This record gives sequence, structure tokens and C-alpha cells, in this order.
Amino acid sequence: MSTKDILSGGTTTARPVGAPRLDLLGIYLNDHLAGATVGTRRAGYVARAHQGTPLADVLEPLAREIAEDRESLLGIMERLGIPARRYKVVAAAAAECAGRLKPNGRIVARSPLSSVLEFEFLRLGVEGKAAAWRSLRPLAEVDRRLEPAQLDELLARAERQLRTLEQLRSGASQEVFRGRR
Repeated sequence: MSTKDILSGGTTTARPVGAPRLDLLGIYLNDHLAGATVGTRRAGYVARAHQGTPLADVLEPLAREIAEDRESLLGIMERLGIPARRYKVVAAAAAECAGRLKPNGRIVARSPLSSVLEFEFLRLGVEGKAAAWRSLRPLAEVDRRLEPAQLDELLARAERQLRTLEQLRSGASQEVFRGRR
């Protein structure tokens, strides 16, 4: 293997100027798929934890949207011919389960801090997802397998989700830190 092959990630086939580096894009999107797996699982968990409360009306649709966004990512990867790396998805799911075991100051019940930290965690995940859509959007101008309108819609939805999660996070932190809980 030549130095050029090593520096190019082992790809020696000619690519049109501006065409995506599918080797690197594959790694990038699989990392985002792992994150989306964690986010989807955690969003579902948070929605279930708030069933029967006023927050359920906000969290259940949010959890559904986050799961739909993961499916959109899988569809994009399929259109690009990028296989999902199962080991990353399984590792991410295991990490999410392990993350639920962290001490929260309570043995059995949810801590008042649980919602604050979960909303912050979800917000970080949605910000990462929005960054991925932003990264893909310019590629849609040169690769017909990507749909600009879909990416615009996914980005707008992520931005709406960020606003919702920030409102939830802010409200929960005020309740906890001002002693209303």
C-alpha cells in the first residue's frame, strides 16, 4: 500500500470532485447511528417514566419523533450504500442500559435530579443529530441519493426538539433547585 493509499484511507478509486468520502461518511454515520440508538432508547425510557403525568403529552410524541429520526438515518445510510455496523449499535444499547444504573441518590425511586439530567442528555443527543443533518445537507447538493428537502425537514424538527427539551430541562431544574420537588 502506498503513502497515498494510506493517507486517502485506502481508497484509490477516483471520486468526482465534491463527492462524499463513503469510507469516512460510513464511520461518521455509524457513530451517529450508535448515538441515535442510545437517544431512542433513552427517550422511550423517559417517556415511560413520566406516563400519567402532564409531561407525557410532550414526551411521548418526542420519543416517537426521535425513533423516527433514527429510522430516517438508517434510510439515508441505505440509500448511500452504507451498511449499519451492528457491533456499534449493540454496544450503544448496552451502554444506555448501563447508564440507567448510575447512582442517583435514591435506591429504588427516581431522584428529583433524574429528569433534569435526562432532559440534558436528550438535548445533547438532539444537538448531535442536528449537527449530522447540517453536515449532510451540503452533500445533498452533489449527491442525488441525499434529499435536500428531507434533510431540511429533519434539521427543522431537531431544532424544534431542542427548544422543547430546553423548556423541559429549564422547568425541571427550577423545580429541583428551588425546592418545589
